[in-house]
Parts: sequence; structure tokens; C-alpha cells
Amino acid sequence: MLIAVMMLVLESNCVVALRMLKFMSGDSNALLEAHLMVREKVDAVFEATAYLMAGASGEDVIHRYREHVAANTERLTVR
Repeated sequence: MLIAVMMLVLESNCVVALRMLKFMSGDSNALLEAHLMVREKVDAVFEATAYLMAGASGEDVIHRYREHVAANTERLTVR
């Protein structure tokens, strides 16, 4: 599980960097991205809580977060 956590940290940092570039560029979608980011954080907390209450392991939650991070990376890198 340690490797999965380390990968999540690295992948998340990439998303943070991509978002910062978007915000600094003054892109017309930057405000939309900020709203999406906040909504994703709130949704992620509820999803993780539901997973854990349903009996999922911490590793399952990490795997699901990595899926979200991968989707964000893809969305932010596609032009």
C-alpha cells in the first residue's frame, strides 16, 4: 500500500501543477476549474467515507482516488 500512496502523492502533485498553470494562464475556463476542484474535493470525501463504511480497505480508497487523479490529468492535458 505504501507504493500506492507514494504514487498518489506524485500523481496528485502533477494535477496541482497543471491546475496552477491553468490558473496563471488566465484561461477563460480557470474559474470553472476552480469550482470543479472544490466540488471534487467535497465529493471525494463523501465517496471515501461511503467506501469505508461499506467495508472497503484503505487501499481500495487509494485506488479510487488514483482513478480520479488520472482522469483529472487527462482532462487537464487534452487541448
